[in-house]
Amino acid sequence: MEICMRPTTTVAMIPIFILMFFSIPHSVLTSSSFTKLQLPLNVIGPDSLAFDQQGRGPYTGLSDGRVLKYEGPTSGFTGFAHTSHYTNLYRSKAVCDGTRDQNLGPICGTPLGLGFNYQTGELYIADAVSGLLVVGPSGGLATPLATSAEGVPFGLPDALDFDQLTGKVYFTDASSVYGIREIIQAIGNNDATGRLLEYDPRTNQVTVLIRGLSGAVGAAVSRDGSFVLVTELFANRTQKFWLKGPKANTSEVLITFQGRPDNIKTTANGTFWVVVNTGKFLLLTSPTRQEIDADGNVLRTVNFEAEYGSTLISEVQECRDACLNLYVGSLFASFVGVYTLNN
Repeated sequence: MEICMRPTTTVAMIPIFILMFFSIPHSVLTSSSFTKLQLPLNVIGPDSLAFDQQGRGPYTGLSDGRVLKYEGPTSGFTGFAHTSHYTNLYRSKAVCDGTRDQNLGPICGTPLGLGFNYQTGELYIADAVSGLLVVGPSGGLATPLATSAEGVPFGLPDALDFDQLTGKVYFTDASSVYGIREIIQAIGNNDATGRLLEYDPRTNQVTVLIRGLSGAVGAAVSRDGSFVLVTELFANRTQKFWLKGPKANTSEVLITFQGRPDNIKTTANGTFWVVVNTGKFLLLTSPTRQEIDADGNVLRTVNFEAEYGSTLISEVQECRDACLNLYVGSLFASFVGVYTLNN
C-alpha cells in the first residue's frame, strides 16, 4: 500500500508518564479527518512507526513482542517480525500473542524503536529487553547486533533512527541501570544513566555519543546528517549532538519543554515532530505534538485531545513522501491513528 492513500475509517515509551504531568499553552491545528488502523484483537502498544523503502506500512511493534505491517484496509495488520531469542527457540505464539504482561518481555520480546535502511530493505529494531537487532526485507526472527556499549549492558533500549546518508544507526538506552519493568524506581531515583548511541554496520561497533541522559526516549538524525537530536523524558528537554562541522562531537541543550517529550521524528522539510504529553492532574493529560526547527524554535503545536482524550501518545510520524497523512503511535492504544491534514 502506498502510504499516501487514505485508509478507511474503522496509534517511548512505557507507563512512566502516569506520574508526570505539566501544562503548556498551545494552538490547535484542525485535521480534516481522523481514522484508526485497528490492531489485532487484545493487543496494544504501537510505540513507534516506520515505513519501508517503497512507502509501505506503517510497521509497528506491539506489547506482545511482534512487529506488524499494515497491508491495507482489507488485510489490516499482519505479522512481519519478532525479536525474542529466549533459550534460542522461536517465540511461542500460544504464550505471547495478545499478552500485555511485561514480565513476558524476555520471552516474547518488546520492540520499541524502528527504522528502515532504504537501500537494503533491512529493518533495525530497538528492543527493550533484547537490545539492537535487524531483520531482512522478508521479516521473521530478527538478528541480534548489540546488547552493550563500552562494557555496560543496555538497560532499556528505546528510540531509533537510521541515517540514510551514512548507513549508521542512532538509538537510545533510556537507562543503563533500570529495565522496562523497573521504570518506577528510575523515576524515584532521578535516574540519569541514559545514553545516545551510534551503531556502524560496517564495523559492528557501538559508540557512546552522550552519557548521563535523563530518560533518553527519542532520537532523530537531521536530513543532512550533521547532527542528531535526543529527547530526555525526565529532564523535559531535547539535546543536539553535532556529528559534523566545527562543533562535531559536542552536545548542547536545544529546547526545554513545559511537558514530557517522547519520540522525535524528522520531517520531509527538515524540521522535527516531537511528542509532548502535558497536563495538570494525575491521569488527565493533554497529548500534543510540537514541530521544532534545527535551532529549537517551536513552529506549531497540535493538540490531540479531541481524538485521544487523556491517552498518552508516544510518536507522530508523517508519510515518507510528505503527503498530508500523520500517523500517531501510543503504548496505550489498540490502533494507529491517522490524521489527514487540511494543509
